[in-house]
Amino acid sequence: MTPSEDLVSAEKTEPGLARQRTALAWTRTALSLAALGAAILKARPVPGLAILALSALVFPLGRLSSRPDAADRPDRRVLLITIAVTGVSVVALVISLLTGVRS
Repeated sequence: MTPSEDLVSAEKTEPGLARQRTALAWTRTALSLAALGAAILKARPVPGLAILALSALVFPLGRLSSRPDAADRPDRRVLLITIAVTGVSVVALVISLLTGVRS
């Protein structure tokens, strides 16, 4: 068997791994956002707290997409996650514009 055939057979036998990879990706995203918020918190408390709050929002949203019953109602969850990610992006943009770099 070639390596590509091994990969194909592994994907066929374990189709649930995509859900675990998605959960890990959302966890990494929330942790990196929290780390960024903590780093910014030292220099600028207000934006740092806002970013920490956003990381607390991202973590449970990621868990929504990786729950076993996510296939039952995908449209509503995808819409919720899309709105939340867009909201986080807008808040991050507003924070960056309002707290510009000062010399």
